[in-house]
Amino acid sequence: MAEVIDGKSIAEDVVDKVKALTAELSAKGATRPGLAVVIVGEDPASQVYVASKSRTAKECGFLSLQHTLPAETTEGDLLKIIGDLNADPSIHGILVQLPLPGHIDSGKVIQAIAPEKDVDGFHFINVGKLGTGELETAFVPCTPAGSMLLIERVRGKDLSGLNAVVVGRSNIVGKPMANLLLAANCTVTIAHSRTRDLPALARTADILVAAVGRPEMVKGDWVKPGATVIDVGINRIPAPEKGEGKSRLVGDVAYGEAARVAGAITPVPGGVGPMTIAMLMANTVASAYLAAGLKRPSF
Repeated sequence: MAEVIDGKSIAEDVVDKVKALTAELSAKGATRPGLAVVIVGEDPASQVYVASKSRTAKECGFLSLQHTLPAETTEGDLLKIIGDLNADPSIHGILVQLPLPGHIDSGKVIQAIAPEKDVDGFHFINVGKLGTGELETAFVPCTPAGSMLLIERVRGKDLSGLNAVVVGRSNIVGKPMANLLLAANCTVTIAHSRTRDLPALARTADILVAAVGRPEMVKGDWVKPGATVIDVGINRIPAPEKGEGKSRLVGDVAYGEAARVAGAITPVPGGVGPMTIAMLMANTVASAYLAAGLKRPSF
């Protein structure tokens, strides 16, 4: 059976390091990290995510601000709030919770965030830095950054000579994940719904990252023996065995099958999920260090 990669425990290590770095920053007389989260509307899932992010930020010793705006907030009003946060020296990270209501252009809002405060890593300047290997100053989207940390715990930082297959080509996970693997010297293939003979391609992977949003799509016989499997998917499926109307969480990988073949694998839940918020904290403390003219910490 595969080694189970414990994302919860590794995320706790990252948060502990963020706390220590925050204390170090205060000891140097620098401004403590500040994270501002903006949420528009009443989406219940977004409310849960935002509460969790704000709670972890306070736990890390950050200044934590939350702007909760009604669904009818205009694009202009939202852009004004972002402009004010860009100009506020006590804020090092700005996060706008997606999705936004239909009358607001999400792309315009994301690009309005100052690149040096874009701790979600979605601004075109950060995307470009990642794509050109400028990792010292780039902010990388939190889910691929966390996934990369999990891979490094198993395989080390230099992945020279390894084949990586990323299944999924989204701007939030697939593309940045491929760029991170390239920067670590992997030979990288990005696969997607139009890829011919996906199972055969997946079997070439020493590192297989599944980020397609389709429950248990990646089967055990898609996995090369000994491969490291990173499952980014979070899908809710019916679980009648738990009772009527009940559901359970599964990933994009058929975990039971894949775990019998892989060398190491992330579970769902408890794998990549906890890393996302931990890396948001890591990006925010890194932004505060850069703003203070200090060397960016590594994780």
